[in-house]
Parts: sequence; structure tokens; C-alpha cells
Amino acid sequence: MNKKILTSGEPMGLFIAEEEALLEDVRHFSTSVAGAEFNVAVGLTRLGHTVGYLTKLGRDPFGRQIIKVMNQNGIDTSLTVTSDDHATGFMLKSKTVHGDPDIYYYRKNSAASTICPDDVKGLDLKKWDAIHLTGILPAISESAHQTTLCLMKKAKEAGIPIFFDPNLREQLWKDRETMVQSINHLASMADYVMPGENEGKILCGSDDPAKIGDFYLQNGAKTVIVKTGSDGAWAITKEQKLHVPAYIPKKIVDTVGAGDGFAAGVISAVLEGLPLEKAILRGNAIGVIQIMNVSDNEGLPTREELSRFMTENQPKSF
Repeated sequence: MNKKILTSGEPMGLFIAEEEALLEDVRHFSTSVAGAEFNVAVGLTRLGHTVGYLTKLGRDPFGRQIIKVMNQNGIDTSLTVTSDDHATGFMLKSKTVHGDPDIYYYRKNSAASTICPDDVKGLDLKKWDAIHLTGILPAISESAHQTTLCLMKKAKEAGIPIFFDPNLREQLWKDRETMVQSINHLASMADYVMPGENEGKILCGSDDPAKIGDFYLQNGAKTVIVKTGSDGAWAITKEQKLHVPAYIPKKIVDTVGAGDGFAAGVISAVLEGLPLEKAILRGNAIGVIQIMNVSDNEGLPTREELSRFMTENQPKSF
């Protein structure tokens, strides 16, 4: 059951430290491609769906690398534009097995930050089955913020579901108040909102999944899925509140990308018509698979690998 999902964001070049040290002391890095929306796109294509990526890249080595990796993963690049005037963003990521790694961005005035509503003026979203957006694109520039709003309005007009992951990047916003107001406004326009419990504390004033869910339901969302880490996730709709347990990782290699893997699992399952509980269970499975692998997206499973993992492993409370 192949579905067509459109995403938009900023894919970036990624340098991953090969030794545990402060970034300024690292001498060896490996390269990859990063970006929350990029990770979700990879996850969805590996599960057999079609994903289009609306973005801008520089005409430089990072931009060429990203397009090459997108092609290798079967991501539709027909809406990916290259710029002669702006560079592709990139980032450094430290190596750590405890907690989250240190990350440093080089993305100011990047090609993606120049994306604007004119770039999507003639876009027909009726050709797509869903759109996936995060809180990162609207954070990188005011024109990108307006483009995100425009894409959401177009999705509503086309009658396709909007999946929204807050994916807070506080360092990209002018201040916390602007971030909270902007993210919550975007979330109010979405059908599926997927915050983490810590994001809920910042955005809603509570890390209680029920309170986070009620907050976004009252603001206009139809389904709220709250990620609670090793505890799994909660789904809150007007009709129900349900908890779905997590899988237990055999090892933790890199925590980055877990939420994106979760999103790919949920989006794919919802569009395939699975019940919400099974959709979240798939999301939990992919999230755990991802943290057992290095890089932000290289561990994302094919459908066969996912099926094998879910057959051989049981969630915590089972």
C-alpha cells in the first residue's frame, strides 16, 4: 500500500565525531546527512512509501552529497532546488553513549533558510496523501516560517492529513516566547501532533501526557501522540487516552533520530489504515532500532527488518 507523503525542511551535511571528546578536541569525523525531516523521509521510503522533499540546497559538495543520498534512498527530489547564492547548512555532532550528544550548527543564511511562500505558490497538494512538517523549518527564517504556514493551509485546502512534530530547536528562535507561540499555532493547524514530554513542559507548561494532549485538542489538533522515552508513548483523542509501551534496546549507540524514526513508524501505519495503538507500537519499535545504530538515519529499517524485530522482541509490559 504505497502512499505519497510530502515533507519540507533543511537537510544538512553531518560530521560525526569518531572519538568521545569535546568537539574542539575531536580529530576524526565521518560524514553523513542529517535533518529531522530527512530522517523521516528515509524511514518512510524504507517502508515502501513515496516521499517528496521540498527544500533548497547549495550548489556545493554538501548539496551534491545530500542529493546523492536522497537518490540512493529513493526520495523524490523534483521539489528540491539548488541555489548558486547560498550554501548548504552543515553540523558537527559529538560521540557519546550517555545522554544526548553535543551538536553545533553552521546554517545561518543557508540555502534552505531562503525558502519562501513564492516557492510553493503553484504547489498542488492534492497529488499527495499526507504532509509531514516539524518546528525546525519555521525556526530557520521568517520566510521559512511563512512557507510552513502556507504549506499547512494548502494541505487543509487539499483535505490531506498534516503530521506535525514540534522538534524544538530553541537556539534557532529569537526567544522562547516566540518559539512557544509559533510552534503552538502551527500545532493547532495539524491533524496529528507528536511532542515529547519534555517539549510539552516548555510548550504547554506540563510534562503530563494527558494535560499535553488536552491542551492541543482544545487548540484544534485531532490526535496528540506524546513520546515518553523509555516508557513508550501516549495517544490522546477526544474519544480515548491510551498508553503504548516501549521496546527495550539491547544497547544505546546514538539517541539522535529516535523521534524521527518514531514519526516514520506512526505516519506509515496511520496511512496504511492501522489502528492508532498499532501505529504507535510501530513507532516505538523503529525509535528503539534507531538508537541502537550510529548516525541519524542509517539504522532505519526496511519493512522486512521491522517485521523481524517486532516478531523477535516484545514491548516492556508484555
